[in-house]
Amino acid sequence: MTSRENMNRAFQKVKRNKGAAGVDAKDIEATRLHLKEQGQEIIRLIKEGKYKPHAVRRVDIPKPNGGIRKLGIPTVTDRVIQQAVVQVLTPIFEQKFSPYSYGFRPNKSAHQAIEQARQYIDEGYHYVVDMDLEKFFDKVQHDKLMSLIATTIEDKPTLKLIRRFLQAGIMENGVVTVNKEGTPQGGPLSPLLSNIILNELDKELEKRGHRFVRYADDCNIYVKSPKAGERVKKGITEFIEKKLKLKVNEEKSAVGKPDARIFLGVSFYWRNQRASVYVPKKTKQKFEEKLKKLTNRNWGIGLEYRIHKLNQIIQGWGNYFKIGDIKKYSQLIDAHIRRRLRACLWKEWKKSRTKYRNLKKQGISSNEAWRCANSRKGYWRNSNNPVLNTALSNQYWKEQGIKSLIHVIS
Repeated sequence: MTSRENMNRAFQKVKRNKGAAGVDAKDIEATRLHLKEQGQEIIRLIKEGKYKPHAVRRVDIPKPNGGIRKLGIPTVTDRVIQQAVVQVLTPIFEQKFSPYSYGFRPNKSAHQAIEQARQYIDEGYHYVVDMDLEKFFDKVQHDKLMSLIATTIEDKPTLKLIRRFLQAGIMENGVVTVNKEGTPQGGPLSPLLSNIILNELDKELEKRGHRFVRYADDCNIYVKSPKAGERVKKGITEFIEKKLKLKVNEEKSAVGKPDARIFLGVSFYWRNQRASVYVPKKTKQKFEEKLKKLTNRNWGIGLEYRIHKLNQIIQGWGNYFKIGDIKKYSQLIDAHIRRRLRACLWKEWKKSRTKYRNLKKQGISSNEAWRCANSRKGYWRNSNNPVLNTALSNQYWKEQGIKSLIHVIS
């Protein structure tokens, strides 16, 4: 774990991921210099089981549903050490993990999890037990987790290091509180530790012969009837709460048809004797809210930066949700984005003579350009004006570099 090659690889991985500084306020470059000076001493402390990580910096991230996700940001030094641990332990634990676990694993993806769920529905499992773990990352029992790790890893300094990362504490408003349970999200080690403890759930589900898909703490079990679903839900809830010492969120957990539940942002429907993926309205609304913010004409930024930020979200959202049937939706969104951008640009041009001059540049005749430039209609109504539509055509926006959602998903 502490070999030069492994540590260097860990540093490069953390550097690529960027991320904020921790409680020591050292960024990537400052950490590089620190490790250059103190690296050998840090490695000595790790080998002797004496290394003490810094407390993690608490950051609250708003959830789409209105809740708060609490992240714990370790220092960059601690992230490098955690990444070094992950690089060594991952190949060892990968051999033990279930093929139906898809979250935070090499060569596994959300798309694969969605496809596996779709296959279950195709096979006649038309009901889903949607299990939601309440504040999973905050509730993991340290002793339970360490006992599971110790069945595979015998190296005492490594076990000590992992426990110290779990108990590093959380700094909030300058005060450090001791971390008695949970694996704070934000460090490279947390996803692996969550998979280690939830692998116990996977083994239990396999032992009982259930069809399931798990992505991190999001677990769906597919059954053939509501009655079977309620029976499975009850049995698995007992296992999770008694054996794993975790809490099931009864309000969010339910048995239902797949088209009534959202799994990894998508739902399923039955068409032509086959299960198909669709993007539910709730997921689309979240996307549209982001687009609305980026195309707000009262946001005083340049067109180039606005397009840059739009392209990032269009590319990311399109690459993920192209698994669903969103061709028609993509065409509507593309047209809506262009109209909102026309309204932004129309406001940016401000004066009538600037509008007139820019319309002329785009090949609009003097009379039409003059009438359009002096229109008393609002920005939104003018954004649908045939003259402005012709001047700021699809080709115009293509030249400005705006990505098309329909092209991203094609």
